[in-house]
Amino acid sequence: MTYCVGLRLDKGLVFMSDTRTNAGVDDIAQVKKMNSWEVPGERVITLLSAGNLATTQAVVSVLDERTKAPKDRDPSILTAPSMFQVATIVGDTLRELVQAHTEAGPASESVFGATLIVGGQIKGMEPRLFLIYPEGNFIEAGDDNPFFQSGETKYGRPILVRALKPDMSFEQAVKLLCVSFDSTISANAGVDLPIDLQVYETDSYAITEQRRIEKDDPYFNEISKGWSEALDIAFATLPDFEF
Repeated sequence: MTYCVGLRLDKGLVFMSDTRTNAGVDDIAQVKKMNSWEVPGERVITLLSAGNLATTQAVVSVLDERTKAPKDRDPSILTAPSMFQVATIVGDTLRELVQAHTEAGPASESVFGATLIVGGQIKGMEPRLFLIYPEGNFIEAGDDNPFFQSGETKYGRPILVRALKPDMSFEQAVKLLCVSFDSTISANAGVDLPIDLQVYETDSYAITEQRRIEKDDPYFNEISKGWSEALDIAFATLPDFEF
């Protein structure tokens, strides 16, 4: 399985994704699910992928190959004039690949499906964040919905819904995401460390921070232990039910 999250903050964008793929109890592997493209001083684009691994890897490969094509060809994600157009290109590419590898009927299509989160900024415009469905259509994050998840979303969602604030610092946002991922990892064996993290500050037009959080990472382990202890304390302070 997979767990990916993209946050839209006042300060910029934050992305996090796990690296576990699971095709059965005897077929577990580690695969990067976060990919980025940069034109320094002009644009940064980040893509998080969840779903059929063959499909998601094909999408990334096709998008990357098109960035190297002659400029007189169809626009690529590095020449598109807006992030909306970037999302359109990514969605069209996903839909084309899913259709190319499936037979007619929704059952077969679901086998090759994927869900993508794409975000970034192009110079002269605001940062934007999109969730792209297997059919190629997409929605955009806004003030009422400032984050997107893909993959195994249900375990890590409550903490994001309750605690995410748009004026958070990047440090606070990363802490929140670590709690969300710890909750998911604790509840689902299909999601696990290492975790990839990326931070983009508005108008920087370059990746601000990028790192991998490994299994022995002291900060993540401290967050995991502290959150568990904090839940125990909070639960103990709540009034008992009375019959």
